[in-house]
Amino acid sequence: MRFINIIVIIIIITLKSNLYGGIRYSHHDFSGSSWSGYEICVVCHTPHNANQTVFNSALWNHQNTASSYQTYTSSTLNATVGQPSGVSKLCLACHDGTIAIDSYGGTSNGTRFMTTGSFGTDMRNQHPISFEYSTALANADGRLHDPSTQSSGLGNTIAQDLLVNNKLECISCHDVHVHRNTSGCIGCHQMHPFQTITLSLRKSNSGSALCLTCHNK
Repeated sequence: MRFINIIVIIIIITLKSNLYGGIRYSHHDFSGSSWSGYEICVVCHTPHNANQTVFNSALWNHQNTASSYQTYTSSTLNATVGQPSGVSKLCLACHDGTIAIDSYGGTSNGTRFMTTGSFGTDMRNQHPISFEYSTALANADGRLHDPSTQSSGLGNTIAQDLLVNNKLECISCHDVHVHRNTSGCIGCHQMHPFQTITLSLRKSNSGSALCLTCHNK
């Protein structure tokens, strides 16, 4: 009976997740926490007095990181990778582990730091970000699709759907609002080893589909 009850709860959560969609019931939904005031959006966004230190930062409400990073390098890399910039800096405001998650709304003395999901400031073993992904880069590399013509699988080209100011950023692969999480809680949290965590990928990576959107292998 207990197992049946658990299954019923999972089905209800899944149906609610599909109904609300987006960030609700995702791993960026902090509405179950007292430190967020039981709110979803306020940890990252505010309608008034937004932090404008990062361009195009969508009414940002969180403390930004001032970290410098060790960036990805490779003998086969044709792109010029600099310090993370733009919207990727917003992601790293939590995910580099130097800023507390609860440092928002003008506060900088939060105490809740990320452990799981924290990259630190050494990003040499992470996919490069904040580099210009252009036709010229694709031609120079020889194993990348031309972003100006290649379909993203999301309706338009790679350049239109996945790049930010012609650069590949964190949100090129990830959707922080988790539009693809249709599994409720178990979309992010494993209850049993056989369950798949969808996380926040912009599209399914089944058969490496997301990777092969850009990589011509």
